[in-house]
Amino acid sequence: MPISIQNCRIESDIGEIQAILNHVIATSTALYDYQPRSLDNVRIWAEQKLANGLPLRCAFDATGILVGFATYGAFRPQPAYKYTVEHSIYVRDGYHGRGIASDLMMDLLNQATIGQYHVMVGCIDAQNVGSISLHKKFGFEYCGTVKQAGFKFGRWLDASFYQKVLATPYNPVDG
Repeated sequence: MPISIQNCRIESDIGEIQAILNHVIATSTALYDYQPRSLDNVRIWAEQKLANGLPLRCAFDATGILVGFATYGAFRPQPAYKYTVEHSIYVRDGYHGRGIASDLMMDLLNQATIGQYHVMVGCIDAQNVGSISLHKKFGFEYCGTVKQAGFKFGRWLDASFYQKVLATPYNPVDG
């Protein structure tokens, strides 16, 4: 299935992004949230991403349906972490297993290289075999698990961290 990846357009895509997020919240441990996100909440989140020069990338199938999206943001707020980002990739229900997450991952890694970042981090529920496999496929390395970091669906959840070191930035600086 041919996929087109481009910058998300807040006005036309935000409702679909919200629907994907809320389905993930309601049905999985890919997000450790309990409550669905309002359209205003998702819009503000998306506008902040774009205002900070961060990518918010949407994947569309050949018919124009938004089938997934990806983004990254600051790993931690302290300035010494400025070359490290934490990413998220979400695929619309019913579209898993079609290579969409892989296409979005390749795009995010390209965006991070262009942005001169050095490390990309993924925080993955330790039982999410599909996401772990995706990260390993792209050269992410396991770097630790926080046991019982979350509680959802009546059980404790372990959060595993994976990282990929990029060749950039070409001229890192302090400050």
